[in-house]
Amino acid sequence: MKRFLFILALLLAPFSVFGAETIVPKPIETCKIQIPYGQPSGKNGNPIFCHIGYIVKVDLDGKIPNWVAWTLTPEHVIGCTPRVDAFAPDQSLPKGKRAELIDYDHSGYDQGHLANNADLSWDAIAARESFLLSNMSPQLPSVNRGTWKNLEQAERAWVYTTGHSFTIYAGNVFSENSKRIGPNKVAVPDYLYKILIDNNTKISYAFLFPHKDGLDQDFTKYQTTVFDVEAISSMGFPVPDIKTKKNNLLPVDLKSYSDKKKAICK
Repeated sequence: MKRFLFILALLLAPFSVFGAETIVPKPIETCKIQIPYGQPSGKNGNPIFCHIGYIVKVDLDGKIPNWVAWTLTPEHVIGCTPRVDAFAPDQSLPKGKRAELIDYDHSGYDQGHLANNADLSWDAIAARESFLLSNMSPQLPSVNRGTWKNLEQAERAWVYTTGHSFTIYAGNVFSENSKRIGPNKVAVPDYLYKILIDNNTKISYAFLFPHKDGLDQDFTKYQTTVFDVEAISSMGFPVPDIKTKKNNLLPVDLKSYSDKKKAICK
């Protein structure tokens, strides 16, 4: 029994260390590749952190992202780094101004990724950094594992089938009256949004999800305009096309993408 526990401790050690260590963000200018159109405009005074695979602006009051952005390329769309759920507080933020693991315990909410792990599985460190709680918001399981996940899968399929890179903005909308969870009063978003830009065609696609149970599994039902996302979030998004236009969505070929990933990630 002791030998088993010793081996188990060795296996879990890397993940425990990750939870305790401080990940040092990169200089903001190195994240220009993630946001070729620039940062969204909006509430000032909140910190912005640059990581290997994404850039994030964290709301110090809500302890969740205002927005997260990343560019998913055809070279990176199929990543083979296995998922390891190494959720960890972001120690670049001071205690009391960040989410902690205890905030999510028995809350009924998932630690929901904004920049999802699968998009960042092309690099082990990028994948690991996706589990920082500064990249999370409390999400209902039915949303996080349903409609939101379906859109995440579609974005990878679009990048793979078109051979185009996509720049993606994702974020939360909440207010002073929004529900809070945990000792640190982490805000539960009232809405989740995502804006995707095809960097070849310069066409953008916007989605706005009410954060509630019973959403349709078909994410296309929640397509909207960039203008509508700006109105509800009080932010401005630097898209290259017309903000008031709802563009026709591309077909989603999940099978081709899935078959290719299985062939590569044996």
